[in-house]
Amino acid sequence: MSVRSVIRSAETALNANDINLALRLAHDFVERIISDPICTSQVFSSFEMDQLCLNIGRRNLDNLTVPERQSSSKLEKRSTIVYVASRLQRSGGHSRLIQDFIRSQPEKNHLILSTEIGGCSDIEFFSDLFGNKENVRFLRAPSENFHARLNWLQSTLLSIQPNQTYLFNHHQDSVAVSALVPELDLIGSFCHHGDHHLCLGVTMCHLKHIDFHPMGFHHCRNTLEIENIYLPLTFEDKKYVPLETDFMQGGNLVTATAAGWNKIEVPYYISYLDIIPRLLKETGGLHVHVGRLTPWALFRIYKQMRKHGIKQDRFVYIKRSPSVWKTLQEYKVDVYLSSFPYGAGLTLIEVMGAGIPVIIHKHMYSRILSGLELAYPDAFRWSNPEELLSHLEALRPEKLKKESGLSRSHYEQYHQPKILKNYFSRPEAFQIDIPELSRDFSPRLDEWAYFAAKRLGFRYVALKYIIQNLRKLRRTLRGS
Repeated sequence: MSVRSVIRSAETALNANDINLALRLAHDFVERIISDPICTSQVFSSFEMDQLCLNIGRRNLDNLTVPERQSSSKLEKRSTIVYVASRLQRSGGHSRLIQDFIRSQPEKNHLILSTEIGGCSDIEFFSDLFGNKENVRFLRAPSENFHARLNWLQSTLLSIQPNQTYLFNHHQDSVAVSALVPELDLIGSFCHHGDHHLCLGVTMCHLKHIDFHPMGFHHCRNTLEIENIYLPLTFEDKKYVPLETDFMQGGNLVTATAAGWNKIEVPYYISYLDIIPRLLKETGGLHVHVGRLTPWALFRIYKQMRKHGIKQDRFVYIKRSPSVWKTLQEYKVDVYLSSFPYGAGLTLIEVMGAGIPVIIHKHMYSRILSGLELAYPDAFRWSNPEELLSHLEALRPEKLKKESGLSRSHYEQYHQPKILKNYFSRPEAFQIDIPELSRDFSPRLDEWAYFAAKRLGFRYVALKYIIQNLRKLRRTLRGS
């Protein structure tokens, strides 16, 4: 189904006053696009789909009963900041960003409104973070259809009349994007965290467009021609503790990676699951992995380790850690291997804050998925496994010590929490250097095309068809 046919179907639904169907059509279209690996970091925005969301939101607002203004005598004197999210969860950069926004403005009221598109929020997670903060609240949309959630969201925004609204929607969240129409007369910002897939809301010109890394900033401004600002990702400083002794204390490298299956177990011309056993054979050391992998991935890693005669305890698997920063320090990690094929930007910043040297993968076709500009300029970059293994073999303690200082310095210059506080204190006067795009990147689209045609052919299409029909069946059983 093409964009135009989706929009025609949605407009037909709107003319029949079926707002729920119109929202569903927009949601399901984006869901199909982001589920296709070939579209990852290739398709970023759709002006037509964003206009459809605006039309839906305006139509709904016209028929909405305006609620009375809510107030609280105890907190009325404080400014109120609203964060519109799709889901609040322990993992995911957007949850961390919202935390940072709240902590940087302790003098204000903060209200998180979640549409619950894509799953239920983790209430325990919110309570652990802000349960004792009287100025932070969390509200979830009713467990009803999309139209009911849109009614709830627009009514709540009208009732609260926040001083500032930040949109942190998931890619396919048509409810969140449709809600924030210009007619609400709110000061709002679109926070572009869904940055390597098609995402609804990217072209909404009535919202200030915020990009959180140099690659996204330059791409949105120069390629998508969007007027935007750069607000660097920040991470709480958990202290830089230089090693009391040299790196490679046991004589062998301790390497590490932090990422979940969704960033690693992705069709690509090389596989993390194959490279780690080779890395362990080459270094003779340990590799620490933080983040949940599927049982199949673990089986594949351990099988190849046995094939190479590598003991299983040299792959340290940590399913979840409250602090990647502290975990890497605890294991005295010598060098961090950034995840691939999808890099994890916020995790990379956490690693540099801890003063760990980093190694970055140059993605086959995507500058955004590479993340070269997030790392310090002297960080090693690699494309094929032989480059990586040769670099690891040549590493010595003195080089690692030097890069540790570079890593920490880069964090201090670009990613400390005080930068975010400076922005919120005077956003109109905020200025920061934006790293230029690295010249050490050239997409290899011909190779990607060959790989995609070879590996993502008939079997992939058949599998995708089965998955899509299972999703339809699940929605039918839920009655939504």
